[in-house]
Amino acid sequence: MELRHLRYFIAVAEELHFSKAAERLHIAQPPLSQQIQQLEAELGVKLFHRQTKRQVQLTEAGKVFLQEAYQLLMQLDTAVALTQRIGRGQTGQLRIGFTSLVIYDLLPLILRQFREQFPAVELVLRELTTSQQEQALRDGGIHVGFAHPPLEDDTISYQCIHRQTLVIALPPTHSLAQTEHISVQNLLNEPLIIFPRYLAPGLYDLIMSVFSQGNIKPHITQEAVQMQTIIGLVSAGMGLAITPSSLQNLQRPGVTYRPLLEAAPVIETALIWQQNCLTPLVENFLQFTQQFLLTVDC
Repeated sequence: MELRHLRYFIAVAEELHFSKAAERLHIAQPPLSQQIQQLEAELGVKLFHRQTKRQVQLTEAGKVFLQEAYQLLMQLDTAVALTQRIGRGQTGQLRIGFTSLVIYDLLPLILRQFREQFPAVELVLRELTTSQQEQALRDGGIHVGFAHPPLEDDTISYQCIHRQTLVIALPPTHSLAQTEHISVQNLLNEPLIIFPRYLAPGLYDLIMSVFSQGNIKPHITQEAVQMQTIIGLVSAGMGLAITPSSLQNLQRPGVTYRPLLEAAPVIETALIWQQNCLTPLVENFLQFTQQFLLTVDC
């Protein structure tokens, strides 16, 4: 049995007339009659009562088969439409890795707009360090990521999409909060709160470079894993922190931010992916992100 048999049968069942059905299908009437006879022979039952050479009525078996044929074609149409949407990257699951930094500015903006444009796509988000994202790309745990170069794996493709500088987070009651810009020399012997290096070696080394450029040794008194925890400890008066400028969007009470007097290092955020694992959905996300960034100031 082929799909054309079902379509021919439905046309005859709805018209109850071979000539009208043949005209509707844009075929000659004799081949249509032969196709229906083949279908009946394959099923082993009569689907139509022949009242005349051309006019027919459905048998009881034909009535049941008509309803089933409708269902089969509806399921086929659904499967075709779904397959086409997947092929166009309009549906499916997209697994996205991200570091905690991008959640404070860039990522929410991108995801909000992407969901509006591709509502049928299921987004699965995983907070991972840059090195964890590289591994997740290799083993298929994520499809794309928002990470911070440099990358360890030179086979991973990336595009820089955002740059930000470092700022100093401190309590507003601190004496240095009264100055417009803070020199790194003013940080000598100031208690510093930072995350462990293994979490983000690139960012950690960037922060430490502020002190090395000033030829002073950082006075690290507290470590915390999460950025919001670091800011919370600053609010509690436990010390100062050098953080990416996007942390200012956290707006934590009891914390103010000041830029460095010296030229501050730049933190890059990159969109990363595996070039040999591109799917239509991943390509859509990459293209959407690139176009979106042209419309916003980031």
